[in-house]
Amino acid sequence: MSQFDQVSVVKKANVYFDGKCVSHSVLMPDGTRKNVGVIMPNVVLTFNTGTPEIMEIIDGSCRANIAQSEWKTYRAGEQFNVAANTRFDIEALDNAPVHYVCHFG
Repeated sequence: MSQFDQVSVVKKANVYFDGKCVSHSVLMPDGTRKNVGVIMPNVVLTFNTGTPEIMEIIDGSCRANIAQSEWKTYRAGEQFNVAANTRFDIEALDNAPVHYVCHFG
């Protein structure tokens, strides 16, 4: 799916880490929320989840370390799961931003 239809978008962006990660919240018709965003290259960002998340990589590539395990590379068309209340590190690769959709719950 290349787009979301019949959704609401929160106008104000979510800006993290001094602009190194920027996303917009998308509210789906069924009440669920997704974030559509971009992570800038050349920096490792650390997130802590409150709910389970699926990180879907739309464009670019990244590496992620979930729950302080091991680094794994993900490319466009791939995704990874992060359990609730879990820390994960992510870094955009190839000196290019990574575009993603974060599915919550």
